Amino acid sequence: MRCAFFYHSLVSDWNHGNAHFLRGVVGELNSLGHSVEVFEPLNGWSANHLQREHGSQALRLFEQAYPGMRSRSYDLDTLDLDAALDGMDLVLVHEWNEPELIRRVGECRRRCGFRLLFHDTHHRAVSAPEQLRRFDLSNYDGVLAFGEVLRRAYVDNGWAAQVWVWHEAADTRIFQPQAPRTASSDLTWVGNWGDNERARELRHFLIEPVSALGLHAKVYGVRYPPAALAAIRRANIEYCGWVPNFEVPRVFAESRMTVHVPRRYYTEQLPGIPTIRVFEALACGIPLVSAPWEDAEHLFEPGKDYLVARTSAEMREHLNNLSTDPDFASSVALHGCATVRRRHTCAHRVRDLLSIYVSLGSA
Repeated sequence: MRCAFFYHSLVSDWNHGNAHFLRGVVGELNSLGHSVEVFEPLNGWSANHLQREHGSQALRLFEQAYPGMRSRSYDLDTLDLDAALDGMDLVLVHEWNEPELIRRVGECRRRCGFRLLFHDTHHRAVSAPEQLRRFDLSNYDGVLAFGEVLRRAYVDNGWAAQVWVWHEAADTRIFQPQAPRTASSDLTWVGNWGDNERARELRHFLIEPVSALGLHAKVYGVRYPPAALAAIRRANIEYCGWVPNFEVPRVFAESRMTVHVPRRYYTEQLPGIPTIRVFEALACGIPLVSAPWEDAEHLFEPGKDYLVARTSAEMREHLNNLSTDPDFASSVALHGCATVRRRHTCAHRVRDLLSIYVSLGSA
């Protein structure tokens, strides 16, 4: 089968978590003998930031981590979609694309006859529905939504006739337990500060508990404003900046535990969607403590796969227990890792995608 994917970026994961899942899906499809061509816009926001801050070496590291995986940069003004998509069987268009591209790919489907799916991994369908109304999905076969609550938003608003839940997952070719080594930190958190969508939560569930327990902690990520960096320094947390996502398993292997602090949208408006960081951390076999989020779709076993802290005090208690009881920490890590490998890998999601494609019949 020949596939074409239109995503914001394959080569850059600078503040771009969608690249994680995309790489895993492309790798799995390639391993099954399918052909995948990924299109990303020329001078995309994430890739530009990555090169500006880390130079061409960052792209070379990507090529080393994913040998043979490439993307095709395009200029929307000059892109010949009929030529680019001639002979394709399945095309996926991610929601982080220009409305014009989304519309034009839909029009091309009528002429070229491939199956076409829209892939949504963002909260704007419930937080800013007016933005979704800019997208012309009338020529799409359906929508892949990364959670049931998002699927219902599409159905209830009449944006698509067919909508499937397609959760993100861990790329277990990359995310797996590393060889045991001496921990260089007690706790490591990997995540971007962003637009203050969880500033209060990060203080309550990360900065304050780490400071109170006197843990040696490291934080990786980008878009940390001065006030956030100052708060981290006051808690004696080491800020380490951007780390390529494919290096995260090594980073976790050098730490004893991690935490998950979901953005407010995922606790208040998108229950059941954990974001890909949970899948990846558990796949690495590191004990995880999560700030509150509702596992409405029963993806995991809270309390066994990971611990849940409903307050800052509970977070301190859980972190202290993991720090002082290695057997308990190991049991949590092993249970979470086993659940991901049994149910939540990119291989599982590719099988789901191929089943959806088959159910649509030939174009």
